[in-house]
Amino acid sequence: MERPDDRTASVLRFATELVAWVATPWALWDHSRTLAVLAVAVLIGLPTVFSTPGDKKQVLVPVPGAVTVVLVLLQLAAAVAAAWAVWPVWAAAVVSVLAAITLVTERPRWGWLLATGRPAR
Repeated sequence: MERPDDRTASVLRFATELVAWVATPWALWDHSRTLAVLAVAVLIGLPTVFSTPGDKKQVLVPVPGAVTVVLVLLQLAAAVAAAWAVWPVWAAAVVSVLAAITLVTERPRWGWLLATGRPAR
């Protein structure tokens, strides 16, 4: 199975990741500065370290495609939840629409990841 063209999905996914990286620590800062910093480390660090072979050029720790899908879902959920927690309604609504469109555009990639994205043994 050939990897689908996901250029549009990549742009939308990255935009949503940026929102998660900004809004999540913002939402957590008043509760715990340590937790806010840890959240950024998790949101950026996990997808950097763990990836599915064939999905990225450089893979540090190979994982099955399902793990990559879960990491994207984590980013989307963090972006939406944090945006609703700290931003005005109009901005949180825009983030929610962005996340929903990202979910739709990610489907071909996720299908490929779940079908063929298994690490080599």
